[in-house]
Amino acid sequence: MIEAKNLTMYYGPTLALDRVSFNAQEKEIVGLLGPNGAGKSTLMRILTTFIYPTKGTAKICGYDVTTDPLSARKVIGYLPENPPLYEDMRVDEFIDFVGRSRGLKSQLLKQRKEWVVEATKISGIWKHVISELSLGFKQRVGLAQALIHDPKVVILDEPTSGLDPIQIIGIRKLIKDLAREKTIIFSTHILQEASAISDRLLIIDRGRIIAHGTTSELRRDKEGSNSFIVAIQAPKNEVEAVLRGLSSVKNVNFLEEVSGCQRFLCTAIDYGDAARSINGIIKERGWFVRELALRELSLEEVFLGLFKKAE
Repeated sequence: MIEAKNLTMYYGPTLALDRVSFNAQEKEIVGLLGPNGAGKSTLMRILTTFIYPTKGTAKICGYDVTTDPLSARKVIGYLPENPPLYEDMRVDEFIDFVGRSRGLKSQLLKQRKEWVVEATKISGIWKHVISELSLGFKQRVGLAQALIHDPKVVILDEPTSGLDPIQIIGIRKLIKDLAREKTIIFSTHILQEASAISDRLLIIDRGRIIAHGTTSELRRDKEGSNSFIVAIQAPKNEVEAVLRGLSSVKNVNFLEEVSGCQRFLCTAIDYGDAARSINGIIKERGWFVRELALRELSLEEVFLGLFKKAE
């Protein structure tokens, strides 16, 4: 559905995107995650044909954004970070105007308006002037205009920016519902947001994609994923000496003593080898082990590690 190849963008001497390539499949939610200024919005503006790349190209449903932008626009629904609303119009007038601008007529336009009203939950403000709406409802109206023409690809730039927790939950649910029929790309700089919605993540930093995959794949690929916790009921000095003496363990850090058990955070060269060695020593010395398990890295640790590696 989306195929980007070596997208590069300069603003004068400033490199905003550096040879970005990726694909998005049908009915997939792809989260574009990165700090402010990483190049997320620039990438989305290229995909939606608002700007042309300095080098490279992208295809949306087979349409090249540089050589056939009009065809690409017909299959894209786009919500920029600041919703493109005419605030002196009523909601119903605005959605009708956007639908007609998209070429919808008579019965089809009526059906699509009924669908977006239900999907975005804006029936209660249907006759309100847009300038009177809260930020959350303006965001919903922005989503309605992006969906009115039933696009195959939906591109959302910071769709939950400025919303309260209840509104954020509502937008997340809507995005997941839309993905039953559409391919969705959305950008965010909020880690929890990206992991809660996305099927797959693209991590971008200073114009480059530094990692991609599901959260599980990113955890697995991150260096340090062989960290494990071990808690043994025995004198601290003896346990620490044994752990440090194992060739399969490279780092040993004491955490705490809990009910006579000494808890350590260790990093293994190979967790399987380390676990077998520890179990053998426990049986040999008659120690009691309360805990021996891999420690799953938090998402924060994974992404901070990725950005540090990129630096």
